[in-house]
Amino acid sequence: MTLGFFDQFASPELLGIPLIALAIALPWAIFPTPSTRWLNNRLLALNSWFISRFTKQILLPINPGGHKWATLLASLMVFLLTLNILGLLPYTFTPTTQLSMNMGLAIPLWLATVIVGLRSQLMHVLGHFLPEGTPTLLSPALIIIETISLFIRPLALGVRLTANLTAGHLLMQLVATATLTLLSTMPSVAIFTATLLLLLTLLEFAVAVIQAYVFVLLLSLYLQENVT
Repeated sequence: MTLGFFDQFASPELLGIPLIALAIALPWAIFPTPSTRWLNNRLLALNSWFISRFTKQILLPINPGGHKWATLLASLMVFLLTLNILGLLPYTFTPTTQLSMNMGLAIPLWLATVIVGLRSQLMHVLGHFLPEGTPTLLSPALIIIETISLFIRPLALGVRLTANLTAGHLLMQLVATATLTLLSTMPSVAIFTATLLLLLTLLEFAVAVIQAYVFVLLLSLYLQENVT
């Protein structure tokens, strides 16, 4: 059976049962388990250093009221980073290429930041819809525009992550297919495309890290607007 370019994004199934939940849960098994010893191994020390540095960086511009989100933001970053990077391995499935999953992460987290803002500083949040000094004639249009921009935020979060990862995987498959096709007919060109594939793989590794960071960074910015 001939597979299409988009078949790599289909959720794997076993006996008709989707395995996307397994693909999401299994990567957590590769993380080292913290021990009670005073001195840990290098892997645990590196893992702790990365999480600590990232948490400090992401919480730097956020008011103290939002620091209780530290565990959630750090866990989300590690979760997305792991899925994105493991998806670059051959014969693996990348759950973060599914728009449904990304929207399932983006909408509840964005909604939580909005609810926190409405509970803590209701008038300040409502003031964003109609800034002071706005002409009366422009008030209805401005309220509509600000409302649309508010509700489009989770869509932008989910679509950005999905589109970047999907485009990268498709481009890698196109270049890999071209390399295999040209290998028997034009070996010199195949070497060039193989080199291009290697460089593209390195670029996709960077994209996987950056997109996970951007997702959490934008979420922290939304939180910053709504906490005191």
